[in-house]
Amino acid sequence: MKRAKGLVLKMPASVIPMAAIPALAIPALLFAGTMRAADAPVVVTSIKPIHSLVAAIMQGVGEPELIVDGSASPHTYSLKPSNARALQDAKVIFWVGPGLEAFLEKPLQALGSDASIAALDDAPGLVKLPFREGGAFEAHDDDAPEHDSASPEHDSASPEHDSASGHHEAEAAYGAEADHDHGHDDHDHGAFDTHLWLDPMNAKAMASEITTTLVAADPANALTYQANAKALDDRLTALDKEIAATVATVKDKPFIVFHDAYQYFEHRYGIRVAGSITVSPETIPGAERVSEIHRKVGELGATCVFAEPQFEPRLIDVVIEGTSAKSGVLDPEAATLKTGPDLYFTLMRGIANSMKDCLSSA
Repeated sequence: MKRAKGLVLKMPASVIPMAAIPALAIPALLFAGTMRAADAPVVVTSIKPIHSLVAAIMQGVGEPELIVDGSASPHTYSLKPSNARALQDAKVIFWVGPGLEAFLEKPLQALGSDASIAALDDAPGLVKLPFREGGAFEAHDDDAPEHDSASPEHDSASPEHDSASGHHEAEAAYGAEADHDHGHDDHDHGAFDTHLWLDPMNAKAMASEITTTLVAADPANALTYQANAKALDDRLTALDKEIAATVATVKDKPFIVFHDAYQYFEHRYGIRVAGSITVSPETIPGAERVSEIHRKVGELGATCVFAEPQFEPRLIDVVIEGTSAKSGVLDPEAATLKTGPDLYFTLMRGIANSMKDCLSSA
């Protein structure tokens, strides 16, 4: 075959063959493509709900690392070597505090000494609620196996509320039970329910503290953090209104939970909880205990009994058998959810929808 004369193949100007690039320039080009990620500070978070808030604020800068991943619980978690390395390399560490993640207290002192550490139960603007025990709320047992993934309220926190209108509404609703702390000096890690993220107004207060901490540690990305924080705050405002509308028709129907983990959610939306029962997810209760639970469900007039994802359906069936109560599942620590900036919103909507579905059918 003869070759056509005068035929010239031209390469588009936008395409440069690798051979035409000086060898010394290639590493520089590769570095330019990864420079943004390399510039992001190493940020470590303790649990999924906190990770989600931090991830939302860090969008466009980097992704935070998570310690308690999957369906693991902060109550029984053991630090892995990879977690220890992450803490050692971290520039910023976010956790709720020693009341919830007790396993982190000593490692933070030993490994996180070079990092900026923010305990979010010290965030200004939260409302703190004491544990509920006695009467319809069964006593907590920190050594019981049922705390594997559903009872952070047995540990402390200092949820304080945002200074907006929700703050004053909560103050009136909580009365003497609420304790407001706008500083850090008098913080008591042993007195408060640690599920502080289950109120979007508390999430706002935590997000504000997260933003302040990130801006101080990484001022080069301050504008991005602040813009993301504003967008997150707007989303939380909308979420709050959405949840209020979701549960409006069922908030007066009483229910029982396997663990008293939801009082921030209850108080925010005026939901009526009848009490709690303490049941281990690993062990079917004996006949005497089942009889006692049935009696309590009947006495409290509960229309639904809520467990957590780690409970076997058979166990839930045993607990409500012979009663008129329905059963539902709530996931306060996001054990079944995929991590990311949207997890917090999925978590809160899931609780609201589960309550509505069960209580509406009862």
